[in-house]
Amino acid sequence: MDTELLKTFIEVQRTRHFGKAAENLYLTQSAVSFRIRQLEQQLGVNLFSRYRNNIQLTAAGERLLPHAEAMLTALQRAKQDVAVSAEQAVQLSIAATANIWDAFLLQGFISVQQALPGLSWRAESLGREQIARLVLERHLDLAVLFDAPKVDEMQIDKLGDIQLLPVTTHSDRTVHSAMQQQYILVDWGTAFDIQHARHFPELPPPQLRTGSARIALELMQQRGGSAYLPQTMVKPLLDDGSLHLITDAPVMQRELFAVSLPKAAHRVKIADIITQLRALLSANK
Repeated sequence: MDTELLKTFIEVQRTRHFGKAAENLYLTQSAVSFRIRQLEQQLGVNLFSRYRNNIQLTAAGERLLPHAEAMLTALQRAKQDVAVSAEQAVQLSIAATANIWDAFLLQGFISVQQALPGLSWRAESLGREQIARLVLERHLDLAVLFDAPKVDEMQIDKLGDIQLLPVTTHSDRTVHSAMQQQYILVDWGTAFDIQHARHFPELPPPQLRTGSARIALELMQQRGGSAYLPQTMVKPLLDDGSLHLITDAPVMQRELFAVSLPKAAHRVKIADIITQLRALLSANK
């Protein structure tokens, strides 16, 4: 199947607009429409329901989407693997959600890169469900997640715990005051949501919910507010007085897991990386 047709399909699905998809792909709108018709003819189904100013995936289109993404990811991986130089004969791929990159993995990844200079890397920030699927499909060598998938085919290794501190820019550091105004709820996974709801059952809806701790911190620094943020991120700001601990809110922890396949092609190197990440996380406590 022509991958250009799949790329066009994914872009139309993303933009929900043939004209915008054409602009993004540097094509004419008629070319985009022609490619979608070609793909529909090859598959024998309609992929989009076309209404005025409203383009939606059909049921067949919904079923095609994960396959199209997986095929393009596999092609990209193959191109990268073939292009790796002789000096960098092994390429590894690693992925995590945005908040895990913010909380720990970025610095951990930099340290691992420095310790293993002979490797070529692909690093991704993706959603949890997509990450789990890509690990199973062997498009990812290693994932770092809070809520580890309960899948028998996967190997789950605990790396350690992330400390999440309740911090605020407000001078009144009590829960009642600090978390009632400009509160940002950062998505730290299912277990955090359960703990959060138990500790703060009467908290009003947050001003913002985000999967990125860096977005939350930037907004707090620019406009004020409160949030649960990782200790590694906020320690310098607590030390210099830019942020304050909310005095009567509990510190929370999240377990961090490395997810891989037990029979992965580069099992020894993956195990070495897991060991290094575990040591780095322990050192950051």
